[in-house]
Amino acid sequence: MLCYRLAVLLPAAAFPCRTPHPQRPDNTTASKLLGTWLYVAGAAQFPRHLLEMLLIDHGHLHVEPHASERELLITQRVAVGDQCLTNNSTYFEIATSNTTLVKHAKTQQTVGTLMNLSSEDLLLIQYQLQRDRTYSGLYLYARNLSVSTAHQEEFEHHAKCLGLSEEEIVYAPWKTQRRAAPRSCSKGQQGPVPRGAARPRFRRSHGNLNP
Repeated sequence: MLCYRLAVLLPAAAFPCRTPHPQRPDNTTASKLLGTWLYVAGAAQFPRHLLEMLLIDHGHLHVEPHASERELLITQRVAVGDQCLTNNSTYFEIATSNTTLVKHAKTQQTVGTLMNLSSEDLLLIQYQLQRDRTYSGLYLYARNLSVSTAHQEEFEHHAKCLGLSEEEIVYAPWKTQRRAAPRSCSKGQQGPVPRGAARPRFRRSHGNLNP
């Protein structure tokens, strides 16, 4: 009887929720990861990472095969204001139990893990950063910008299960590419999106920048 009363009185968020599990690779994992993934949103507890997310207008990952079947090369491009920033210092490492994002460094530092989501057209990367304490974060990518409300809510649910607040969830506005994004920051390096092309209609969290 006491448990029933508590269930009525406490909000749903007060109960433990199921966090996403690492994506378990199979013989199709590598081929499914190849190609372009558009940056949709991020969530971060670490203040510097949160600030970086607030500054990003749009971006993408381009994943290519490598000589090693267990590694996939990544080129990341993000637009910050009128600048295009490129990073090709990371790669996916496909192991038996999971797929991780690894930095090119002597320490081979693991910086993220691919997590399960309900759609193969979504890519969820979870990471933890060790500083004075452990900071959690998530990055959401998609094959296209037609991300449903249900999938956005799934992402936000996972973020909150990791202890991230609504103010720490930031959706990329994709504003500058409406005009004339730098060629190297465009999807697949195809130049600016044609005028009149469809634009994403993401809900903006309280943590995002004002238009």
